[in-house]
Amino acid sequence: MVLVGGGEFLMGADDVEGVPGDGEGPVRRVQVDAFWVDVHAVSNARFAEFVDDTGYLTDAERLGWSYVFAGFLPGVLRRGAPRPEAAPWWCAVGGASWREPEGVGSGVEGREDHPVVHVSWYDAAAYAAWAGKRLPTEAEWEYAARGGLEQRRYPWGDELDPGGEYRCNVWRGVFPGKNTGADGYRGTAPVDAFQPNGFGLYNMSGNVWEWCSDWWGVEHRGDRSGQGAAPRGPLGPADGTRRVIRGGSYMCHVSYCNRYRVAARTSNTPDSSSGHTGFRCVASAH
Repeated sequence: MVLVGGGEFLMGADDVEGVPGDGEGPVRRVQVDAFWVDVHAVSNARFAEFVDDTGYLTDAERLGWSYVFAGFLPGVLRRGAPRPEAAPWWCAVGGASWREPEGVGSGVEGREDHPVVHVSWYDAAAYAAWAGKRLPTEAEWEYAARGGLEQRRYPWGDELDPGGEYRCNVWRGVFPGKNTGADGYRGTAPVDAFQPNGFGLYNMSGNVWEWCSDWWGVEHRGDRSGQGAAPRGPLGPADGTRRVIRGGSYMCHVSYCNRYRVAARTSNTPDSSSGHTGFRCVASAH
């Protein structure tokens, strides 16, 4: 973990590349207290330590299935798997879990340093409690992701690939038919792949979505006038049905889901899991 000093920042964006309805804006001033944050997402190896110590069963293991990208599956599994109508590139695969990310017979050997996936919000919160940590608030997550830069589109600046250099693991090619893997990966990348941001944090854009503690909402508290004190450590709604996820994943592409920008946001139900969602933890500094 690294210690991120508290401070005030401009949260959100009024970006022409923003996703209408996601509540990215308006830009508002927010204060956060100092906190510790994991340098990278929780890896398969680290999650295995948690499971070995506690015997924990994830939601995907209890339910007996999770969502896997169709392109990772053999034809027989693709043809027989249920698919959500709104996102038919996902297949509900029996036996898919953090241990077997592409279903029965797959495994994480050789991917011990990749982010754990097929974990629900409840799974992430259970791990965080075991580790003596917690999930980040959405404000903490964005403050950390920005790495000290103000109102930049990505953790490193405004260009996705500055000077032609790949800085994150996202979909390269034509979605969903062809991912060239030009950035080096078609699925998950190691948790410390690519350059870290200004706070020393890896993969705050792309690779895997990361769960936050907040319930989902599109109305935000915050000073927008430039006058008065910005709210400290704002939280989302008091309750809800969906939790915030941030950062985008290797499945994100500019043609349909460019949510790998630092201000981008979306949500999922807290019992949901998939092959592109993981998490990192934080801890209060006092």
